Amino acid sequence: MRVVNAPSPPQDVAVVVPNWNGRHHLERCFTSLAALDYPGRVEAILVDNGSEDGSCALMRRRFPEVRTIENERNEGFARACNAGARAASAPVVVFLNNDMRVDGAWLRELVGALDGDVRCAASKILSWDGKRVNYAGGGMNFHGIGIQLGLDDPDLAAWEEPADTLFACGGAMAIDRELFLETGGFDEGFFAYYEDVDLGWRLWVRGETVRYVPSSIAYHHHSATSRRVDVHRLRRLQVRNPLLTIFKNYDDENLRRALPAALLLMLRRTKYMFAVNERGWSLGDGAGLRSGPLAALRTRYGAKLGRARVSRAGIADVLAINDLLDEFPAWVEKRRAVQAARRRPDGEIVPLFREPRWPAEKPAEFRELQDDLLRFFGLDDLLGGGSG
Repeated sequence: MRVVNAPSPPQDVAVVVPNWNGRHHLERCFTSLAALDYPGRVEAILVDNGSEDGSCALMRRRFPEVRTIENERNEGFARACNAGARAASAPVVVFLNNDMRVDGAWLRELVGALDGDVRCAASKILSWDGKRVNYAGGGMNFHGIGIQLGLDDPDLAAWEEPADTLFACGGAMAIDRELFLETGGFDEGFFAYYEDVDLGWRLWVRGETVRYVPSSIAYHHHSATSRRVDVHRLRRLQVRNPLLTIFKNYDDENLRRALPAALLLMLRRTKYMFAVNERGWSLGDGAGLRSGPLAALRTRYGAKLGRARVSRAGIADVLAINDLLDEFPAWVEKRRAVQAARRRPDGEIVPLFREPRWPAEKPAEFRELQDDLLRFFGLDDLLGGGSG
């Protein structure tokens, strides 16, 4: 007599949707969730970040079955997701952006990939019209800038193979709830952006596996939220958070090599943002200030520092770097926690970066500078030779 094992019952799932003034997205998002063919129990949770557009009233009227957590102010994406995960009762938590709609099989395919060693899974994300790829796995360059594989590619068939991935996009991902909470969830110090890159890297450091699941499909209004944020505020997050990510996650030896190279490249990018006209800033023009009559005049009257107009984006870069310095002891403690949980060496994780030498800026001289810095700080062995 042949014994056939009965299939495991479907896992209960909590779908957490963070929201900030996204009332215009909620109808389509939650209507698509209501049409899922998932065979298990689905607990839907909206975490509202102090919206002033009537989002919560809409949810109470149109989707009363959805649990709504209302924050008094915008707590950021990371904190909102963490709050939803803590409030959930299901063993699997799924995060979904409010500006998404999902395919009927989206959840079944996504959660079905969580098996054995795979405790975190990522959906394929397409443009709203389904004609282009938005995300088909995640990568990163060596100084922390996340890369959405396949971005804007119209060849959808090229991204049909499941694969291990550095990180799951926080806009459409599933993770074992216990694992998520045990690792501290998304780092709330990031506020928004790159918290998913950081989480994915941390999971790999711990010995976990993150899987891209192309049969799980979501459709996205790309950057629908970020377009409502001041560019210079967005710039600060998008410069600061990659720096925090590499600071936390490289091992000691590789951080000593990668951090100075990353900081020098950030300084060059800041120069681009300031768009400084270097005429009149020649160091030779000030040689006489160190001695002689001009030096005496400076001593007598004091240095008068003039002012120059600079871009807000350039100021955002400076503040971004100093965010690490302003709370340095706290970030050191976070780093220690990550490294204490290490079960996998950097050498096994870096291939998941996919494009570690991708240059963050277009000028040829930036690419050349990056290559020079990588050679000087001895990163070629870690990243592999050749230009990005």
